[in-house]
Amino acid sequence: MQHNRYMKWFAVAATVGMLLILLGGALVTKTDSGLGCGRNWPDCNGSLIPKEITPEVLIEFSHRLVTGVVSISILVLTVWTWRKLGHIREVKLLGFLAMFFLIAQALIGAAQVLWGQGDFILALHFGISLISFAAVLLLSMIVFEVDRKFDADNVFIGKKLRWHTIAVTIYSYLVVYTGALVRHTDSSLICPDWPFCYNETPFAPFNNMYEWVQMGHRLAVLIFFIWIAYITWHVVKEYKNQRVIYYGWVIAFTIVILQVIAGMLVVLTKLNLIVALLHSLLISILFGLLCYMIMLVARSNYNEKNK
Repeated sequence: MQHNRYMKWFAVAATVGMLLILLGGALVTKTDSGLGCGRNWPDCNGSLIPKEITPEVLIEFSHRLVTGVVSISILVLTVWTWRKLGHIREVKLLGFLAMFFLIAQALIGAAQVLWGQGDFILALHFGISLISFAAVLLLSMIVFEVDRKFDADNVFIGKKLRWHTIAVTIYSYLVVYTGALVRHTDSSLICPDWPFCYNETPFAPFNNMYEWVQMGHRLAVLIFFIWIAYITWHVVKEYKNQRVIYYGWVIAFTIVILQVIAGMLVVLTKLNLIVALLHSLLISILFGLLCYMIMLVARSNYNEKNK
C-alpha cells in the first residue's frame, strides 16, 4: 500500500525547511547578523516582533522564525511517521535524531546570542543541524518508498565497502567541522590563492592560526575527495548490478567534484554570498546521501543475518 500522499508532501516540506535552516544559519554567519536581535532570545531587541528592521535584524529574525515553524513541522512528521510507519526499523530512531539534534542546534544558537560562545563551539552548530537534516531526509526517503523502488531492501554490501562507507561518513563530519571553523574564525579569505595559500611560495610555513585553519580544511577536503573517488571506483567495478549502491556513489562523487569547485570559487570570488551558500548546500546534500549509504549498510547486515 502506498503511503499517504499528504504525508509525502509534508515530508518534502519538512526536508526543504531543514535545508532553509541550514542555509539560514550559514547566511547569518556569512553576513555577521548573529547579533541582529541583540543579546535577546527568543525576543528580538526587546520585542516579540522587531520594531526597527535592518538587514541584520531581518536575516536573524527570519532565521529564528523559520527554525520555529520547521521545528513544529518536524515534530508533526515524527509523530505521524511513528504512528503510520513505526513498523519500519529505522523510522523511530530517525524521528528521535531529527528532533534531538534540532533542539540541540537551537539551544546552541540561543546560548550564542545570550552569552556568546567560542569559535570552536560555534563550529559545531552547523554540524548538529546537519545531523537533524540527514535524519529528516532519510525519513522522507522512507515515506516515498525509495528503498522499494530501487530494491534497497535486498542489497548486499561487502565488508570492504561497509567499512569505507562508515569511515568516510564519519570523516565527512570532520570535514564539515573544519569548514565551519573556517567560517567562524573569519579564515575564509586569509589565503588569497588556491590551491595553496600563496601559489608563488606553496611550501612556505604558515604565519598564523588562521592560515592553519584554512589550509587544514583544504587538506581535509583533498583526503575526502580522494577517498570518495576510490570508493566510487570500487563500486563501479564491483556493484554494477545493485543500482541503489552504484548510482548512489556516482552521485556522491559528482557532488564532491562540485563541492571542491564551489570551495575554490568561494576564495576566487572573494566570498561571494551565492557561491558560499551553494557550498553549504552541496555539503548538506552530500552528507544526507552518505547517511543513506549508512542505512543501506544496516539493511545489508540485516539481510545477511536473515537470508
